Amino acid sequence: MLIVLIDNILKENSIKIKSFSFAFRIVKLYQYLKSEKNEYVLSKQLLRSGTSIGALIRESEHSESKLDFIHKLAIAQKETNESLYWLELL
Repeated sequence: MLIVLIDNILKENSIKIKSFSFAFRIVKLYQYLKSEKNEYVLSKQLLRSGTSIGALIRESEHSESKLDFIHKLAIAQKETNESLYWLELL
């Protein structure tokens, strides 16, 4: 199933590919940290910020204006920075 999803995404642009791949890896990391390391607080923050990047990029595709498009991508950039923070802290 994942291969089918990735094949469909590969037909899209690279920012969608990279944000989806990042979100997938963040989910796997969250599952590992929760089950193997009993870490719930920081990993949950990382899960939220790391998966929201791709969601914001997808939202930007259907923005109502150029300014809305830029705004959504700017928020995605902030979420990326926040995700880096949580990764460094972990």
